[in-house]
This record gives sequence, C-alpha cells and structure tokens, in this order.
Amino acid sequence: MWATLPARDVPVLNVAFVGSEGLARSLAKSNDVRDIESYVHKEERNGEVCIISLLRPLKHPEKIRPLLSVLNVAEVGVVEIGKVDAALGEVLVSFGVSGIRNGIAIINPSEEEWVDSEQVRTILSQAGLEGWSIHESLPEVHDLREELFRHLDNMLGEGEGEALILPVDQHFNVKGVGLVAIGYVQTGSVNKHDEVLILPANEKGVVRSLQVMDDDVDVAKAGDRVGVALRNLREEALHRGCMITHPDSEVMIRHDKSSLKIRVAPFQKRVLQVDDVIHAAVDLQFVVGRVTHVEGIELGVDWDCPLWVRKENLPSILITQLDAMPMRVIGVVESIV
Repeated sequence: MWATLPARDVPVLNVAFVGSEGLARSLAKSNDVRDIESYVHKEERNGEVCIISLLRPLKHPEKIRPLLSVLNVAEVGVVEIGKVDAALGEVLVSFGVSGIRNGIAIINPSEEEWVDSEQVRTILSQAGLEGWSIHESLPEVHDLREELFRHLDNMLGEGEGEALILPVDQHFNVKGVGLVAIGYVQTGSVNKHDEVLILPANEKGVVRSLQVMDDDVDVAKAGDRVGVALRNLREEALHRGCMITHPDSEVMIRHDKSSLKIRVAPFQKRVLQVDDVIHAAVDLQFVVGRVTHVEGIELGVDWDCPLWVRKENLPSILITQLDAMPMRVIGVVESIV
C-alpha cells in the first residue's frame, strides 16, 4: 500500500519512538534534548558495537514538525499506546505514509484507560502497519531491546555506495573547534578532510573533523547522526534543513515550483483547494507551499523557499496542512517534477 523504506547496512538503528519518557529511559541513556529527545544504547554483539538510537519527538499533538523530522530519519518505529484517540491515529498514519514497515506497538493503558487490542490491530492495518508486532502489555526491557536489535540485524542494504546526502538538524560554534553542523547521513558517507557543498547556499567548505555518538571518527556512514566540524565556510550558509553533499554530485534537485501527485492518507477527508497552504516534510526540511492548481490527485505548488528533492530513490515526502486537525497529514508524494 505505502512505499517501504530501503534497507541499509548500518551499525546504528534509528528508532522513531512515540511513548513515555519512563519507557525511553529504561531502554537507553538520555543523550540530547531539543524538540526531539535522543536516547542511546550501545551494546557489543558478536564482537561489534551496535547502537540503538531512540528519537522521541516532543510536543505532539500540539506540534507536528518534530514527529515528521524523526520519521524523516528513522528506520523502525516504537509506539507506546496509552489510549486510543485522534492523536494516536495521526501518529500511526504518519508512520504508515513514511514507509516505516517495521515497528513495535506496545499497549500500556494510561490510568483509568482501557485499550482494545483488536481495535489497535485494525488501526495499524488501516494505517499500512499490518507488519508491526503488538505487545498487549509492557514487555521486559531486555526482550524489547532484543527485538530492536533483530531489526538492526535484518537491515542488510547498500546505502554506503550512494552519493552523500546529509540534511542538517542544527548548527553552532564550538570554542576551539569552530563551526559545527549536526545532522543525519541519509545516504553515502563523508570523510574527514572531504570538500563538501552546502545547499541551498551553494557554498563549499572542508570537513575538519567528524564525531559520531561522542566518538571522533574518520568517516560517517549512512544511518549515523554526526557532528561535522567545518572550515572555510560562513555560518550563514547553514540552517535547519540545509543539505551537505559532495561537490559535483548533483544528487539533489531544486524545486521552486512543483507538479506533484499525492496518495491521500488513510482517514483523511480534507480535499486540497487552490490557494491552500501546505507544508512538505522530507530530509529534515519543512517547506511552506501554496497550491496553485488541483486536478484530482495532481497538484501544482509554489514553494516559499526551495524544496530540495533527491534525484534518485525518492524518499517519502509528506504533505501536511497545519490547520487540518485532527489529521494534519494529507498524504505522501508519489511523483514530483
């Protein structure tokens, strides 16, 4: 029904985690807090250090961008279900249209709540998540970790042989280091001393150093959350949602206007009209656009700022409408030109 994420051969499993802080802390160590909390668990398995990275979006359902940002970079999902409501429906639909086929639903009713497991199964199926496992009560922490590591073991894709795409989540200046960009390697790899190109500024810089999970490394690969120290680059070239690529790779296409076809999300009753304002979420971008043309599932859109789209292996581009409560996810892009 919905596109499935490509497998990747990575030692890090990025998990979109929607659930309680208590469950997250039982599984992994808190590592970073912004509008997305990060929890990391490292474990040596068969002589290799493997990492589970839980990404927990905050402020949902008040804000949807943190959830969509997490879904842009995650391979697997975990959803703790305390009650069945519209917010849960939006979460599960978001996972479904993002192509996250592998996941775990944990029924753990909130105080004075009762959750019907059959209703949960039905919603998962309608959202395109029929392949997810369901726990009807809170499993043991060890068992839950093992289930996540099995997902990591099964991810045997290529990924690293592709061109570098590294969307930036945040940036800052570090005393003694200089300008640092934090982001996720979506495809390819980046090496210490590489020359890189920043989009949309179209400015070049040089990688001074790399840090993954607090360790200095010579190379960061697909799946890694990486800190990239850069020299010969203006700080103004960086912002949330900008892209780090290799020069002359031409891996991203700039869209100021787009003609696109969308697949409407489950439970979505709203029909887009000319002059509607939408947001596109992909590769940590959250770009505002205005609908200029509607013909069935085909839309014309003018973007307020450029939308950067991968030239090959198009990921899920989620189309949202912020005032379309309680289901802000309109659908996912099937084609874009």
